[in-house]
Amino acid sequence: MVAAVFHTRIEAGPPAAPSTVNTPVHVNTASPAAPAATAAPRAPRDFSVLWLRVLPPLLGFGLLLLAWELVAKGVAGGFPGPAATWQQALEVFSHPFYRNGPNDQGVGWNVLSSLQRVGLGFGLAALVGIPAGFAIGRFEFLNRMFSPLISLLRPVSPLAWLPIGLLVFKGANPAAIWTIFICSIWPMVINTAVGVQRVPQDYMNVARVLDLSEWKIVTKILLPAVLPYMLTGVRLAVGTAWLVIVAAEMLTGGVGIGFWVWDEWNNLNVGNIIIAIFVIGIVGLVLEGVLVKLASAFTFEEVKS
Repeated sequence: MVAAVFHTRIEAGPPAAPSTVNTPVHVNTASPAAPAATAAPRAPRDFSVLWLRVLPPLLGFGLLLLAWELVAKGVAGGFPGPAATWQQALEVFSHPFYRNGPNDQGVGWNVLSSLQRVGLGFGLAALVGIPAGFAIGRFEFLNRMFSPLISLLRPVSPLAWLPIGLLVFKGANPAAIWTIFICSIWPMVINTAVGVQRVPQDYMNVARVLDLSEWKIVTKILLPAVLPYMLTGVRLAVGTAWLVIVAAEMLTGGVGIGFWVWDEWNNLNVGNIIIAIFVIGIVGLVLEGVLVKLASAFTFEEVKS
């Protein structure tokens, strides 16, 4: 019976209904009366940036070129126009670093020599002028002692100091560096001193209450507050130094952009003189732009505005 039980076919239940794959039905819940979305109208193009930023400089340069061309046609004696100067500039800048002797070098070497003199004179002026400005602005006694001297010497033309440099240093190159130094120091001294004097008195009262040392007062309180004024003095000093070095090199000779201008005048090469004028302007513009970016990076927003 056991065997009969195990060998008896087990009757299956009623067959299951065939399974059908039910695809999901998405019911559209949106209202059938909702209108279709329409594309927003395209805003008109704004040409104010082109009109205010691009067009005026182009018109200014165009006016310069027109005046230049009229002068070139009206002046007898081989004054080159814009087209002729452009062709000559291509030749000059095709080999800017050639050397054919101490007095015959490319425009690149002359610019680098002038920048080297400006860097040395300006660096020495910063090492002396910025600490002097801090001291003059910080202590009333020093302010009263040096203010008359600064007022007396600052209006003197920088080139008036060139003979003194030639007499003392016995050389054209150190005399030019001395001239850069003496013309660069005044903006840094004056602006740094003014910045120190404009530090709020509350800051100094807090420093006095906390019994801070003079070093901490300078580094923690004065320097952050004076930095915008100091960088303004640095910008003014670099601009003055680049202006003066051209005239100083024209008088002292040697290698430099100023000497290059004078040498080309002696050779009656007016085209290279015009090229040198543009080179001087572009280098000065680059120096100014670098210092503006530097000043913006270290200047507080309320001082910028």
